[in-house]
Amino acid sequence: MSRLPEHIAVIMDGNGRWAKKQGKMRVFGHQNGVGAVRAVSEACAELGVKYLTLYAFSTENWNRSQMEVDALMKLLSRTIAEETSTLHKNNIRLNVIGDVQRLPKYNYDALMKAIEETKNNDRMTLTLCLSYSGRWEIAQAARMIAEKVKRGELQPEHIDERCFLNFLQTNDMPDPELLIRTSGEERISNFLLWQLAYSEFYFTDKLWPDFGKDDLYDAIINYQSRERRFGKTTEQLNDK
Repeated sequence: MSRLPEHIAVIMDGNGRWAKKQGKMRVFGHQNGVGAVRAVSEACAELGVKYLTLYAFSTENWNRSQMEVDALMKLLSRTIAEETSTLHKNNIRLNVIGDVQRLPKYNYDALMKAIEETKNNDRMTLTLCLSYSGRWEIAQAARMIAEKVKRGELQPEHIDERCFLNFLQTNDMPDPELLIRTSGEERISNFLLWQLAYSEFYFTDKLWPDFGKDDLYDAIINYQSRERRFGKTTEQLNDK
């Protein structure tokens, strides 16, 4: 427990393929993926993980068929309404990052309502990445910095990594120590590009709807077997 990651990020992949295996439409997989979200969120809270960040809907996902996008938006709204009580029961605070102004108003309103209702929960922060991409986030941060420089509120020579971090949407949480991706794909797909610089990656062939608590434990145990050096040598770490 002393080597538990404080922040876990997850790319929840494989819902569509799971549905196809069942002979169903893709949205059926997304519906069943909600159970995995609940199981992993509760398991992380029980263990003592402080931050869980889920890649729920990327900016690229807007390019999917209108029927699938509409179904996902309706599922998102319904799930938020139904799961707010689960968040309260587990003392979990809901958070969201991404270009949420692109969401339908009923989604946006449901999100803001749940965020407001859970804002005092302090066991764990669950962040949904919606209409999000890492490049979009970095470009947004660069634009805000440029505006501050233009107004004379920030000098170019004062812009460093610490300064840049303050303009990211994750500025109030630590970087993830562990990234989990399901479904056998081994890429980060424009997710938390800045924040994952030193994260440990764990890939599994399990499709997201089949990913449960035991799978989460396996990922954490695998993470704990690794030596995180951050550019140092093993000898330097052992000399601490």
